[in-house]
Order: sequence, then C-alpha cells, then structure tokens
Amino acid sequence: MFEEQALIALLLSFIAGASTILGALIIFFTGSRKNEKILSASLGFAAGVMLSVSFLDLWTESQASLQGHAGERWGILLAVIFLLLGILIALGIDYLVPHESPEPGERDKPHQNLYRVGFVSMLGIMIHNFPEGIATFAAGYDDLSMGISIAIAISMHNIPEGIAVALPLFYATGKVREAFKYTFISGMAEPLGASIAFLILRPFINPFNLGAIFALVAGIMIYIAIEELIPSSRQYGHPRLALFATLAGIVIMPLSHIFIS
Repeated sequence: MFEEQALIALLLSFIAGASTILGALIIFFTGSRKNEKILSASLGFAAGVMLSVSFLDLWTESQASLQGHAGERWGILLAVIFLLLGILIALGIDYLVPHESPEPGERDKPHQNLYRVGFVSMLGIMIHNFPEGIATFAAGYDDLSMGISIAIAISMHNIPEGIAVALPLFYATGKVREAFKYTFISGMAEPLGASIAFLILRPFINPFNLGAIFALVAGIMIYIAIEELIPSSRQYGHPRLALFATLAGIVIMPLSHIFIS
C-alpha cells in the first residue's frame, strides 16, 4: 500500500507537469509567420500568469508556512527576505543568459530576442514547477483526494505557462519540435521535483523549507514577468492589447482554485 500510494502521487505530478504541453498547441493556430498581435497578447498573458501565481499562490503559501514556523512578524520578514533573494537569483540568471546587442538606430532591441525570452521563461517555469511537484507529491501521498484536486488545479494553470515557453521559441526558430521540446522540459520539472521528494527530501519537508522555496520561486517569477515578458509584450506596437492580456492572465489564474474542493 505504501508503494501504491507513492506511485499514484508520482503519477499525479507527472500528469500535472505534462499538461504544460497543452499550452504549446497554440502554435498550430498561429501560422508560421510571426503574428505580432498574437505574440504581444501571449507574452502579456504569460506575464499576468506569472504575477498571479507569484502573489496569489506562492507568496500566500510562503507567508502562511513561515508564519506557522516562526510567528506572524518573523514569518512576514522571512518571506520578504526569501522573496528578495529570489529576485537576486533571477538577476544572476539574467546575466548568464546572453542579451542581443542593440542595432544602431533601432528601438527596443534589448527585448527583441524571442529565443532568449522563451528560454528565460522556460528556466523560470522549471524553477516554479520543481517545488510545485514536491507539493503535489506531498499532498497526494498524504491524502489521495486532495492530491487529485491539487493536480487538476495545477494542470489548469500549467497550460498558459506552456504558451509562455512555446510561442516565443516557435517564432524565434520556426521549428515546432524545438518549441515542444523546451515546453516538455519545463513541464517535466514537476515530476522531477516529486521524484526527488520521494527519494531524498521526505525527511526534510517542513513548513520552513517549503515557505522558503515558495518565496524564492515567487521572486524569480516576478523578476521574469517584469523584466522580460512585459517589455517584450509591448514592443510590437500593441501596448493596449498587451496590457489587457496581462490583466487577463492575472484574473484567470485564480479560477483554477475552483477545482480545489
């Protein structure tokens, strides 16, 4: 029974991670030529998704976990510290990923490299999915019905995350396989997190560690949304569309909680 429950929890995390691939299906509806309206809306929507997940899910979970461990004041302070540390980590990742050099006389070049935008989004979503996989496994291992509910909710909000990775990479390379490959990699960070939780981390999963991880991931995703996705979404001449798409991403993500009973 022990092994069966663990295998079911691992399967739930795999299904949740694999749902990221569904977001990549958008490339079959966009055509091979770069559609700037779709690109602007998709990048804005992805930014909204990341901001919503960071503030409404990861931050609230982090604060609750750390307050439960260290009390109200210290919990808030620790959550802020780990959030800022996550932003600094994202800043370091940003320096490691090459920027496209601006062309003389051209505007907005720092965000023109779609391959870079897609790659950085993939890194951010991988880092986000990893602790999410740990949480899905822990919930499914402890309570199967709760694990199923959480896996469904995560699957719903992994779909727009797949869009954030697949669309920029598809337009940058023109290759469907390339877009699907990196989207798949970002999604598989979820079952990887679950597997490591099962094999190694079970004795170390506690409110403090989970709270710290969630705050770190929130900081990383906030940085990516503000520094990469929002400027990229607005550079194609449709700033109002990009704004509405960002707001839509922020609004739609909490709806996934409808599936958590």
